[in-house]
Amino acid sequence: MTSATAPDSTRLIEDLLSCAGLPAAAARQAEVRGVDPVFPTRLRVAQTGACSIAASALAAAHLHTLRGGAPQRMHIHAAMAAAAMRSNQYLRIDHAKPPRPTDKITGFYPVQGGRWIFMHSNFANLRARNLGVLGLPADSSTAEEVARETARWDGVQLETRIHETGGCGAFVRSREEWLALAQAQAVRIEPILEVTRIGDAPPLPLAAADRPLAGVRVLDLTRVLAGPTCGRALAEQGAQVMRLSRADLPDSGMFDLDTGLGKLNAFLDLREPDGQQAMQDLLQTTDVFLQSYRPGALDARGLSPRDLARIRPGMVYVTLDAWGFTSDWKHRRGYDTVVQSANGMAWREDGQKPQFLPVSAQDYIAGYLLALGATAALSRRHTEGGSWQVRVSLARCGEWVYDQGLVPQDAMGAARTELDPEQLAGYLMDSPSPAGLLTHLAPAAVMTGTPGRWDLPAVPLGTHAPRWP
Repeated sequence: MTSATAPDSTRLIEDLLSCAGLPAAAARQAEVRGVDPVFPTRLRVAQTGACSIAASALAAAHLHTLRGGAPQRMHIHAAMAAAAMRSNQYLRIDHAKPPRPTDKITGFYPVQGGRWIFMHSNFANLRARNLGVLGLPADSSTAEEVARETARWDGVQLETRIHETGGCGAFVRSREEWLALAQAQAVRIEPILEVTRIGDAPPLPLAAADRPLAGVRVLDLTRVLAGPTCGRALAEQGAQVMRLSRADLPDSGMFDLDTGLGKLNAFLDLREPDGQQAMQDLLQTTDVFLQSYRPGALDARGLSPRDLARIRPGMVYVTLDAWGFTSDWKHRRGYDTVVQSANGMAWREDGQKPQFLPVSAQDYIAGYLLALGATAALSRRHTEGGSWQVRVSLARCGEWVYDQGLVPQDAMGAARTELDPEQLAGYLMDSPSPAGLLTHLAPAAVMTGTPGRWDLPAVPLGTHAPRWP
């Protein structure tokens, strides 16, 4: 891929708004200040991050005008947007950096031909399945033992076998190898954001309010980063968001606190009758259902898009997927790091051990685009009615970032591994929580009429009962 002149931010925002079915002219109300690079990557993660955040904020501003609010402008700094693409790294608890969730097996491993595979084993079920392919025990294996076993395998064959058994990982490919795959071509022709009407319902206008999403109820069934970032972005604009998890599932530590700002947090087990009834009760007055299960996984629970459009006409059903919605890989498990391994982002031309980007751009961009889609669907429900489905994939977000071209090599001297401390301090804020005093990034989009904020503290999983207050 060659260097390219930076695309116009207004045009990028226009394209995103158009995908959501919103007036593209609203992009002129946003200003992106600053340019790439911010951190040491030639991919334009600051600009694409800023445009996705700006589009989400503009969608909220548009809905607010439909509710009787005044038009407003917004701006965002490229450096702030770049920081938002790795916001969890700035979280502090009582001024101390919390430990990152780690797994001794997750990482890059050698395979035949001097190549590499990435194995994502951060959850116990994934670790057991990944190591089961290698004939190793899940709880006592070392990284050295894993490396000895992976070195016996062809990388593509091991990747295929891992996914066949329900594990998670990716053969590390160059950009050219990725683009040669049918999977890549299928993803590239999908829209970056899909907002489609899936059912009939009368208009559900939202009453006048002082915040764009006041009175909107969101169920967040997602984990780790992209989906929870969407829920946090909706809460930032005034939505009442409830994160649902299960007591027996592992938490994501600092990630849950960082993306938990503004949310209620409850346990609910859909395997139990009480949990099923609690879900049905919640759905009666829910506006947005946010989930990141693999395609079809919720159908057996009666929670498919069509089911929810029937149960709650006017529902906005929001879906995140790793690999897209049309290819043979759509049922594979995936996370930002796994997609980076497959699509060339982690590839090193010198043949050395692969390395991830300094930001989780696919995760966070996907999160803000999900919020854009959800808010746009609420606007369309407000005016024309209907039940709606919103879909975004990590892999398509990665392609969108690549499509903006590379920062010229001679401009990379401006990149830094971290923001200037004084600059960073201006982007941070403190929030009390049951875990202690949280220091975290403030809302990235600066809105002139309805500044973003979180009304609830980040709380541990399961703090609240699974019912709307």
